[in-house]
Amino acid sequence: MFPGLSYENGRERFADFFQTFCVTDDTCEKRFVYAEQIRQLASRTQVPMYVDLGDLETHDEELYKEVRRNTARYATLVYDVVDKLIKDQLGDNPPPVLDALDAFIFQRVHLDEQQRNNEADTAQPSDANKKIPAQLLRRYEIYFVAPTNEKCLAAREISAEFVGRLVTLRGIVIRCSEVMPLANVVTYLCDTCGCEVYQVVNGPTYAPTMECPSKDCQESKAHGRLELQLRGSNFMKYQEIRVQEMSDQVPVGTIPRSLTIRVTGENTRLCQPGDQVKISGILLPQLRSGFRQGNGLVADVFVDCHNIENLRADDEKNVDGELTEEEVDVVAQDNIYDLLAYSIAPEIYGHIDVKKSLLLALVGGTDKNTNGMKIRGALNILLVGDPGVAKSQLLGYVDRLAVRSQYTTGRGSSGVGLTAAVVKDAVTGEMTLEGGALVLADQGICCIDEFDKMLDSDRTAIHEVMEQQTISISKAGINTSLNARVSIIAAANPAFGRYNNKKTVEENVQLPAALLSRFDLLWLIQDVPDHDNDKKIADHITYVHMNGHEPEVGYKPLSMSLIRRYLAICKRRAPSVPVYLQRRLVEKYVELRENARGNMETSVFTSPRNLLAVVRMATAHARLHLRNTVTEADIDEALRLLDACKSSIESDRGVAEMRRKDPVDVVFDIIRSHIDGENKTLSRAKLLSEAQLRGLNNDHIDKCLERYPDLLFVEDDVIALAL
Repeated sequence: MFPGLSYENGRERFADFFQTFCVTDDTCEKRFVYAEQIRQLASRTQVPMYVDLGDLETHDEELYKEVRRNTARYATLVYDVVDKLIKDQLGDNPPPVLDALDAFIFQRVHLDEQQRNNEADTAQPSDANKKIPAQLLRRYEIYFVAPTNEKCLAAREISAEFVGRLVTLRGIVIRCSEVMPLANVVTYLCDTCGCEVYQVVNGPTYAPTMECPSKDCQESKAHGRLELQLRGSNFMKYQEIRVQEMSDQVPVGTIPRSLTIRVTGENTRLCQPGDQVKISGILLPQLRSGFRQGNGLVADVFVDCHNIENLRADDEKNVDGELTEEEVDVVAQDNIYDLLAYSIAPEIYGHIDVKKSLLLALVGGTDKNTNGMKIRGALNILLVGDPGVAKSQLLGYVDRLAVRSQYTTGRGSSGVGLTAAVVKDAVTGEMTLEGGALVLADQGICCIDEFDKMLDSDRTAIHEVMEQQTISISKAGINTSLNARVSIIAAANPAFGRYNNKKTVEENVQLPAALLSRFDLLWLIQDVPDHDNDKKIADHITYVHMNGHEPEVGYKPLSMSLIRRYLAICKRRAPSVPVYLQRRLVEKYVELRENARGNMETSVFTSPRNLLAVVRMATAHARLHLRNTVTEADIDEALRLLDACKSSIESDRGVAEMRRKDPVDVVFDIIRSHIDGENKTLSRAKLLSEAQLRGLNNDHIDKCLERYPDLLFVEDDVIALAL
């Protein structure tokens, strides 16, 4: 302790802080924050009292430092201070009686005062066992709240030096127990002498007192038996939760750590599995019991929760710091969309449209939830392609970039691991829910690699999540629905090793059409031999390998920290589609349906989900530009990405369809398509150029000329069509 600061002095300083601390409101009037709370506690109109340590630091810095050094002890002293202040507030007035326990306490306090007066008149010593404990008289709760600028720790950063101190940590709730009554003060009644005995419980377990310890029973050796009096006992709400580290807090290659949080009183039922929370509490040790005592003095640690703040995934509190002036100038550029897309996995060459779609998935569209109708804003993306086209690297970068994300693989996860598992609580023995990857990634990103390797029974668990954004559970007597408002970004390999252009997407990936239609964008990435492109990729890979960073190509990639902070600002916007653009969306959707109807051999199915995908991408694009209204440029970019996505599949399939035809007929079709209208001739050089684009050569042209000598005339390498 600091010199001259004793516990008694600490009580006096806390009393002065509660009575004199005030803030000035908007009307320039002083408001005594804690004095007002104490009046409400005395009148029983308020149960919890929150003590902001930021206020204490402003009022008395020396006391603040001592409280931070020994929070566990001062949490007890503050109750003594408030007990005295409430007593002074009530004066001679009796405390209010609002329930059965209040009536019990009022009656017992009145009898206790009469008994003390009688003992004082007769000069007889009082029986200590009959004294009413202060914990039974308290009908309020006191919690410390960390200052607003307190740094949030990860579970792995909490060490032995924090025992007894107030810590603030951030993480994901992976398990919540049911709220149960926890005995605070247990009251017994002796069946022999009629004495009431009180037992204060200071832990989660206790051994009930069986024999009456009163003076009368001890002198008469009656050994009276105690019976529990529920109406005279004090119970509080108790809940245990398990908090796991966030993905951005876990070093690469390590397992996320978790910590047990004990929640009591009014702090219970404030979170559920999958919620991202900021928790302030006192770190305390607990010696192991039962068969676990074999480890000697090794103790478990837990956090006695004082405050829970439920954070939203799009809240800027999830990211550290604010934008500097230099960073504001960077994000204010007109080409911020292209710059952000280039900054996603800059070490990977190309795939710009794929990176732009991943960027839109990170920021997300606008959710609609009115009159019971819910339309998701999260984008789902599937990457299909040959091995070695950097699908997994893109997923890994998105997982590291997103503030809230989960990464899993097809064979490494089961249906229960993705949704939620029913486990047995170690304390109560009851069945509780433990959230899976999709629940833990709520309002975030869930990356699933090797999506095609999942079992069909496990993959069906994703159907509800991808559209309804919920997970329905009916197991072990638990019937509930958990939120899974998540964007799924999956990667799959073709079933035949490499993508077969002669087969559809369903046949290549062996995924059902009902699942594929739930993906807003389905990108096909093929490893097609091309001299110029192969040289650029090889130059890029060797440069990254030799220098350890990507080459400069006109853009300087933004850091992950800056991208996270900018996306957090973008997510605050909720752009809407104006009326004058609705007609454009309708016309474009009808056109897509007509094209799909005209081309029955297409492998991409057009459904109303494509229309919603365009709206989601347009609102996400508007968010990236910090607009509150969707513009025509946002619609155009969404339609362009949708067309590029379909072209990545249809163009290659078109080549395959062409290869099924006779090469000679393909050459003739090229000639006929060019010799029409005003163009009566076609040069052989141009014909050869068009033929090479379709995998043909000079031999095929010669065979075509030989097969149709009556229709085609050649003179000076110029081909004409006979009329």
